[in-house]
Formats: sequence, structure tokens, C-alpha cells
Amino acid sequence: MATTVRPLHDRVIVRRLDEDTMSAGGIIIPDSAKEKPLEGEVISAGKGKILENGDVRPLDVKAGDKVIFSKYAGTEIKLDGEDFLIMTENDILGVIEA
Repeated sequence: MATTVRPLHDRVIVRRLDEDTMSAGGIIIPDSAKEKPLEGEVISAGKGKILENGDVRPLDVKAGDKVIFSKYAGTEIKLDGEDFLIMTENDILGVIEA
């Protein structure tokens, strides 16, 4: 049975994108020397940020968007053996457009 999580308010669930294991010069980088990638794909997004007057401002990101986020963004969670990050929309620095 697959676990599903629906983020609340202005939070999003992001799956980190895999980073290259080889440098531009052809040197293979071991896992212990790699930094975690700062790019990911939005898996799920909340309904939006609740403003002081009670209105809901929709999020700028949606499921399927490729994003760049800050280095220490979010909280790592594990669902069905796969790692994800849950973070607020403020932790996202930009959307990668093709």
C-alpha cells in the first residue's frame, strides 16, 4: 500500500533530482564526497498561504515543477523507502523552465 501525504497550506513535497556521479573531467565522485543536490521536482503542493484577512493566496509552484531550493531547506522525510523533502514555498528560490 502506497503512502500518500497532502502538504498543508504553503508547504510542498519535493523529490531531489539525482546529481551526476562523474565530474566534467571524467573523475567519478564517490557518494561520501558529493553534496546533496539543490534541485528537485515538486511532488505535491498545498492549497496556499493563508493571509491575515483569511484569504488564501495560491502557490506559485505546482506538482511537476522542477525547482531550485536553498541548501538547508525543508525537513527530510521517508515514504515507502524513498526520501523526500517537505518545505515551505519560501524555501524555493526559483522554478527551472525548459
